[in-house]
Amino acid sequence: MKLKVLALSAVVLATASCSKMIEETIKKNPELVFKAIEAKPKEFFDTVQKAQMEAQKAARAEQEQKQAGQLEEEFKNPKAPAIDESRAIFGAKSAPITIVEYSDFQCPFCSKAATTMTEVFKKYGDKVRLVYKHLPFKPNAEPAARYFEAIALQSPQKAKKFHDILYQNQKKIYDGESYLQEVAKKVGADLAKIKATKDSDVVTKRINADKSEAEKFEISGTPGFIVNGVTVRGAYPLEHFVQIIDRHLKK
Repeated sequence: MKLKVLALSAVVLATASCSKMIEETIKKNPELVFKAIEAKPKEFFDTVQKAQMEAQKAARAEQEQKQAGQLEEEFKNPKAPAIDESRAIFGAKSAPITIVEYSDFQCPFCSKAATTMTEVFKKYGDKVRLVYKHLPFKPNAEPAARYFEAIALQSPQKAKKFHDILYQNQKKIYDGESYLQEVAKKVGADLAKIKATKDSDVVTKRINADKSEAEKFEISGTPGFIVNGVTVRGAYPLEHFVQIIDRHLKK
C-alpha cells in the first residue's frame, strides 16, 4: 500500500514538474505555439470556439440561477415603488397587477418592451395597469419625457397616445422638439400649456424622482420593470411577464 502511495506521489510530482517545464519553455519560445496553430489551425479554432461556447453556457446558467434566486426573494419581499395616482396610468386603476416601467423614449429595447406591454394588456385586460416612468439616457429622451408629462397634466389619454406614436416612430425623435410638437398637436394637446409646464417644477420633480427610484432599485439600464414588487431588468418577452403575473394572480 505504501509503495502504491509513493508511486502515485511520484507521478503527481513528475506531472507537475513536467507542466512547469512546458510552461517555462512556452514563455521562452512563444513561436512554438504559433507553429502549432499553423500546423493545425482548424483544430485550434474549433477548440477555442468550443471553450468559448462552454464558458458562455456556464455564464448563462449562473445568471439564470442568480435571477431565479432574486425572483424568489422579491416574491417574499416585494419592492414598493411610489404610485402617484395623479400621473398617467395605462389600464384600469383598480387592476390587481401594477407594472411600473422605467424607460427611455429613444431606447430601441424600450420600443420592443412597448410592444410586449401591448401584448400583456391584450392577454390580461383590466387585470393589469402600467405606470410609465422615466430613465432617460439618450439626447432627446428627456425632452420627450417632459412633453409626455406636460401632456399627462392635460389628459392621461392624450399622453398614452403620445407615448404610442413615439414608440411607433422612434427614429423621428432624433428630429428634436419639432417632431415632439408635431405629435403633441396630433394627439390634441394644447401646445401653449405644454410650453408653460414641460420645464416646471412639477414635471422636473417627477422625472428626477423616477431616476432616483430606478437607482434605488438598482435599475441602471432601460427598460426596467417592477411587476407587483418583482423586478424585471431588460426587454424580456411576453412569456417572462406571464410567469410573474400568473403567479401573482394565483395568490
